[in-house]
Amino acid sequence: MNKSDLKSFLDEKVELYNNPKFIESDPIQIPHSFSLKEDIEISGFLSATIAWGNRKMIINNSKKMMLLLGNSPFDFVMSHSENDIEKLDNFVHRTFNNQDLKTFIKGLQHIYKNHDGLESVFAKNQEENSMQKSISEFKKTFFEINHQNRTQKHISDPLNNSAAKRLNMFLRWMVRKDNKGVDFGIWKTIPNSALSCPLDVHSGNVARKLELLTRKQNDAKALHELDTNLRVLDKNDPVKYDFALFGLGVFEKF
Repeated sequence: MNKSDLKSFLDEKVELYNNPKFIESDPIQIPHSFSLKEDIEISGFLSATIAWGNRKMIINNSKKMMLLLGNSPFDFVMSHSENDIEKLDNFVHRTFNNQDLKTFIKGLQHIYKNHDGLESVFAKNQEENSMQKSISEFKKTFFEINHQNRTQKHISDPLNNSAAKRLNMFLRWMVRKDNKGVDFGIWKTIPNSALSCPLDVHSGNVARKLELLTRKQNDAKALHELDTNLRVLDKNDPVKYDFALFGLGVFEKF
């Protein structure tokens, strides 16, 4: 498939999957249940954090998290008491346990109280066509609070060669204005062109079959290769092709 045919093929798949029906089976439905900017951000961040494994389990456990936060995540983060925190004791999603969730609540409070919120932190340290340094610096800021070392594994660091799939997905949700009602586009300080594809087993396998990716591991080097090739297809909105790659892999078993 030449470059023109590949772009046409993928653009068709973006149109097929980048629409409100996509929300029904995706964790992005969690932030879509809120209207306050900070609620959208926090619910999206927490849902993206546990977005690995079975998608139905991810969605169910994300909903459980929101219930534990009184379905007012920003208010809980900013105003919780120690009694409120104890209500999180029964939460677990795979290796993300109640202690991790409690630490994330404290980390989010630190971000909003001392660093002007999630958008402000991620907007710093941007590089041209890359959010990877911003993600790495975000992790440092997030863990300025007291925490157990084990909890750090739940925020990836691209500068340690991680593809940081979940954080890149979260950034797509917050930054990308798709005019289709899926991604939110509520962060105005980061351009679409800086976003990276959330590289996982599905998008990676499809990208290799389409010769958009040659590297075998799904790591930061692979992400850079994939991003470079997707920017050739659309330099202003390369991450839109996440819908095509993911849809082809999950829904079409391409």
